[in-house]
Amino acid sequence: MEPAAAPPASDVSAQGGHTAATAARALRRRQYAVLALTFAAYAAFHASRKPPSIVKAVLSTDWAPFSGPSGTHHLGELDLAFLSAYAAAMFAAGHLADRADLRVLLGAAMLASAATSAALGAAYFLDIHSLAFFLAAQVASGVVQSAGWPCVVAVVGNWFGHASSRGTIMGVWTSHTSVGNIAGSFLAAAVLEFGWGWSFLVPAFFIAALGVVVLVFLVAHPSDAGLELDAMEVEMNGEGGEEVELLVDEKKEVHVDDDEFEVEMGSQLPLPRAIGFLEAWRLPGVAPYAFCLFFSKLVAYTFLYWLPFYIRNNAVAGQFLSHKASGILSIVFDIGGVLGGISAGYLSDAIGARAITSVLFLLLSIPSLILYRAFGSISMRHNIALMFISGYFVNGPYSLITTAVATDLGTQDAIKGNSRALATVSAIIDGTGSVGAALGPLLTGYISTRGWNSVFFMLILSISLALVFLIRIARDEIVAKIGARH
Repeated sequence: MEPAAAPPASDVSAQGGHTAATAARALRRRQYAVLALTFAAYAAFHASRKPPSIVKAVLSTDWAPFSGPSGTHHLGELDLAFLSAYAAAMFAAGHLADRADLRVLLGAAMLASAATSAALGAAYFLDIHSLAFFLAAQVASGVVQSAGWPCVVAVVGNWFGHASSRGTIMGVWTSHTSVGNIAGSFLAAAVLEFGWGWSFLVPAFFIAALGVVVLVFLVAHPSDAGLELDAMEVEMNGEGGEEVELLVDEKKEVHVDDDEFEVEMGSQLPLPRAIGFLEAWRLPGVAPYAFCLFFSKLVAYTFLYWLPFYIRNNAVAGQFLSHKASGILSIVFDIGGVLGGISAGYLSDAIGARAITSVLFLLLSIPSLILYRAFGSISMRHNIALMFISGYFVNGPYSLITTAVATDLGTQDAIKGNSRALATVSAIIDGTGSVGAALGPLLTGYISTRGWNSVFFMLILSISLALVFLIRIARDEIVAKIGARH
């Protein structure tokens, strides 16, 4: 009996090519789903943080203990309570996220955040005027929300850790911060006329609903989808010239119509140990970027928590805006932040230099803040344009450092691609930044009583200090670029 004839080589190639293409498309669908769900999840976190800034002006007018002579001080203390608890818990949250089920931890944090936001809203309906209650609720909110960031960064890093266009991907994805601020501002301002308690309850319902979706649908790691290996790069050299990522089971080459796919992968190794806290601090670049973010986030969060109050108390074209109008107008800053984050990510990919991009945005944010303070009151058109520009440059480096830079540092060669270091490194960088975020709104509560020029001076000084920490890294990037040309 004659052996069966082997199938033509072209059929094998076509079958292999079809399999590779199908796997690539399946992976892309899963990546987009993860990107969309983590985007919505962290946008919901920021939406639930926005109500305190929207209701500040109302509380300072007619709600004790915030309506007295020390009212603005107490409002600043509320911000400090949330952000200091958030910063302190962030370091522990990073360790926890590297060891826990990310889906469960993220979903639980969202539901707990909904509960703390609802508690603040309940103070209105229960006629609670105790400063201790508000401070306790803010501390609890900060602790539970701290788990959100390391979780979403680790999940996205699991699916996109090897992407060559990581800066652009992260730039688009990190716009969740500004999108969440916009959604939170709109929701809180829209229901403010019915009582400020609703400004907390509506965002609380929003994040609770998304928390349930995360618990049911989030796939935190490729292995959770039955794909046991890490995503590896696939180079396709042909007419398309497209670089994709693929999950594969073995190293092979597939030839399809003169297009060559080369699949590179590592062996199936045991899951690496989670990196230690002090070990993560010693990684190259972690400390400079962390301290840069300290001052960058100080500026960004001062706007997050005080911009509606600033607009409400500074006339535009000789007229003072209502509480609702001030809250809605502050959205312009976040719209600028969306485009700034995307632009910073795209530019850093294009020139291959994260620090240079961050330095450029930080430098340009200084004149933008000066112009906004000096000329923003001339007319509504001036106010909107200058607020947009300020948001664009202020949020650009903040977004870039907390996402693409943190992912770069958490997957660098110094730790041999240990993906379990990503949440810890992200928590260190964002946690240090959050200390600055706590300090900025607190200082604003005190300094604003001396005049807003003093507040803007503080912001410009902070940006200048952020620049100091990146100068050396930016210089090294410039030297490397020059050396590569010779």
